Amino acid sequence: MKNKDLNIIGIIPARMGSSRFPGKPLAKILGMPMIGHVYSRCKMSEVLQEVYIATCDQEIVDYANLIGAKSIMTKNTHERASDRAAEAVLKIEEITGQKFDVVVMIQGDEPMVTPEMINDSVEPFKKDGSIKVVNLMAPIKSLEEHFDPNCPKVVVDRNNFALYFSREPIPSRKKTKEKNIPAYKQVCIIPFLRDYLIEYNNLEPTTLEIIESIDMNRVLEHGQKVKMVLNDNDTHAVDTPEDLILVEKLMADDPLVKVYCR
Repeated sequence: MKNKDLNIIGIIPARMGSSRFPGKPLAKILGMPMIGHVYSRCKMSEVLQEVYIATCDQEIVDYANLIGAKSIMTKNTHERASDRAAEAVLKIEEITGQKFDVVVMIQGDEPMVTPEMINDSVEPFKKDGSIKVVNLMAPIKSLEEHFDPNCPKVVVDRNNFALYFSREPIPSRKKTKEKNIPAYKQVCIIPFLRDYLIEYNNLEPTTLEIIESIDMNRVLEHGQKVKMVLNDNDTHAVDTPEDLILVEKLMADDPLVKVYCR
């Protein structure tokens, strides 16, 4: 993929049956369903040729139709968002007759995503032909976030390749007196090489993936690398109703909202 124009699609996996927050894709932020914010902000990225919402729920398809968003129905048996994205891209390619180089998976609970985040996430593919999957990460700025099991954490090597993802507070604070240890959270903007996403979907789910409930551990347990890209945007995913309240406050003065939410 290095040094060529990439044909890139954005896919937003979303389902109504979240265990921590049922119905959250259609929960409203500033009067607009969350999935509408995610879709509208993804459409602002100039690197994405198209954006689709991938879901197993008719309510989400109906809302997508209402706002003119493209959507694709998937099975209701997927445990992981990346598995849903893999099914979606194959269906989209069959319908459109077009094959993509890179699939950017943007979680439907990331309403503070920016076009720049998406653009930055695909840059490693242009520089290193060996990279198969990328994640964004952001600094953890509070003890509450570090200990929050709803916030996936990641530790990286010196070249910013992931070593491990966990919902536990990693790295440990127990054996150091340092207050400002380098701690990062996973931001769920995840580009895959298209062919690797299909390969990933056919890999056996792994123990640590299931224990942590984090897709990327499947990649690591099968001996592959995940390139991490540091993102300094102050973003917050929505995992609980309390997160929704916080994110609505954070987005109240967001200049991007004023562009698409009129």
